[in-house]
Amino acid sequence: MIELLSVVALAGSGLAAGVLLAVALGVVPAFLGLPPDRYVQTHQLVGRSYDRVMPPVVLSTAVLDVALLLVEPGTGARIGFAIATAAMLGVALVSQFGNVPINRVVKAIDASSMPAEWSDPRRRWRGWHLARTWFAMAGLLANGVAVVLKG
Repeated sequence: MIELLSVVALAGSGLAAGVLLAVALGVVPAFLGLPPDRYVQTHQLVGRSYDRVMPPVVLSTAVLDVALLLVEPGTGARIGFAIATAAMLGVALVSQFGNVPINRVVKAIDASSMPAEWSDPRRRWRGWHLARTWFAMAGLLANGVAVVLKG
C-alpha cells in the first residue's frame, strides 16, 4: 500500500509541476502579449478549468506526502517526503495568497468595458506563478528522491 501511495504522490507532484511549468512557459507569455481587454477575457477563460482541478491535486498530494512521512521507516525517504510536503504546501500558500486574490479581481472585470483606472496585474501574477512553479518542481524532485530512497 505504501508503494501505491508513494507512486500517487509522485504522480500528483509531477502533474502539478507539469501544469504549472506549462503555464509559465506558454500561458504567461501569451498573457503578457495581449491587450488588456483580451488578457482579462483570456484569463477568465483559462482560470475556469485550473480552479477546479489544481487545488485538489496540490492538496491531496500534500496529504499523501504527510501520510508517507508518518509511515515510512527509512530516514532518507522521510526527509524527502517532508520536503515534498513543505513544497506542496508552498504551492498552495502562494496560490491562495498570491495568485488567487489577483484572479478574483480579474474575474470581476467586464472585459468589454475596462475600467479607466485598471492596474495591470500581469507582472505580479507572473511573479507569484513562478514562485509556485518552483515550489511544485521542488516537490516533484523531493518525491522522486523519496521514492528512490524507499526502494
